[in-house]
Amino acid sequence: MALVKLNNNGVKNATAFGSITGLGSMVFIKKLTASSSGTLSFVDGASGVVLDDTYKEYFFTFNNMHPQTAESRFQFNISVDTGSNYNVAKTTTFFYARHYENGSGGQLSYRADDDLAQGTGFQNLTIGQNNNADDGTSGSLNLFNPSSTTFVKHFTSRVNMIASNPFTFDGHIAGYGNTTSAVDAVRFQMSSGNIDSGDICLYGIA
Repeated sequence: MALVKLNNNGVKNATAFGSITGLGSMVFIKKLTASSSGTLSFVDGASGVVLDDTYKEYFFTFNNMHPQTAESRFQFNISVDTGSNYNVAKTTTFFYARHYENGSGGQLSYRADDDLAQGTGFQNLTIGQNNNADDGTSGSLNLFNPSSTTFVKHFTSRVNMIASNPFTFDGHIAGYGNTTSAVDAVRFQMSSGNIDSGDICLYGIA
């Protein structure tokens, strides 16, 4: 559980972490920061990104992803041709819990409209979200053994966001990219409009 190689600037500038909840060593690879960005893409071999057989698991964190357009959805897709196409067929599942600020509306619900059954489009990680100044989405995505040429590519994600009305949304999304080709790029975007602000960090799990 001990942290490794911290400097005077604190945890955010650590290059590696010790074992955390059984994940193994967590090695920082790349941070992308949005500024009215159409997409944020992590492509193996580009701009210092490592997304190959160096690690069997990769971990993305999202920090206050703020949409330019109200009611847009934060989403992702994967590529097997270094980002030329993001169209891998995916089968996924999507459920969430919510609770309104006024104390009403507690709910646990499956979102059939947001899952995919061999769909090649982008997978939603949120429902429609606000674009008020203090709104955003934070969470994480685990991508397992993307370089395997034997197995499909499993992923799990958990996010929290503020939605219209307003309420807190705790989303659980999982599935697999149905390909035995190596996945070598991951792209994030909003379903409409740009990513106004926020950052995404990529880590390798040793």
